[in-house]
Amino acid sequence: MPLQNVLPIDHQRNRFAGLNPADLHQEEIDSLLDLALKVLAQRHRRGKPLTSPEASRAYLRLKMGERKFEVFVCVFVDNRHRIIAFEELFQGTIDGASVHPRVVVQRALELNAAGVLLAHNHPSGVAEPSLADQQITRRLKDALALIDVRVLDHFIVTAEDSVSFAERDLI
Repeated sequence: MPLQNVLPIDHQRNRFAGLNPADLHQEEIDSLLDLALKVLAQRHRRGKPLTSPEASRAYLRLKMGERKFEVFVCVFVDNRHRIIAFEELFQGTIDGASVHPRVVVQRALELNAAGVLLAHNHPSGVAEPSLADQQITRRLKDALALIDVRVLDHFIVTAEDSVSFAERDLI
């Protein structure tokens, strides 16, 4: 009898069902993370629409959640929310990054973006937005509104968690 007929239905459709991270050695974990990034990058490549906040959240967490210093990224989109570019615009230290609205506005104009998804990580592992996070989001939203570019959301990500400003009515 072939092996696939012996496996439960879940294992026939999903080769990863039942895998436990604790059972994997570091090389396997690294390979799995690399594969996950490739899959999510396919979903977030140029020309693909941003259709799922959960997929965006997962992609951002994998891409920047474990960084040891703060980074600020923008995902520029067209008027149908198709990705134009994913760009890391600013890097900082372990507890902050200087974000310049002028640079974000310039890039949005250069790319002819209609909208932008903002994101940055918190190396501390705490995804809660600070007052400074809320202030820069407001400044960016105001600056981008002058050129008719909508801020769709701002995510704060860590390796374990993420917070959406839109879900918390902070945008």
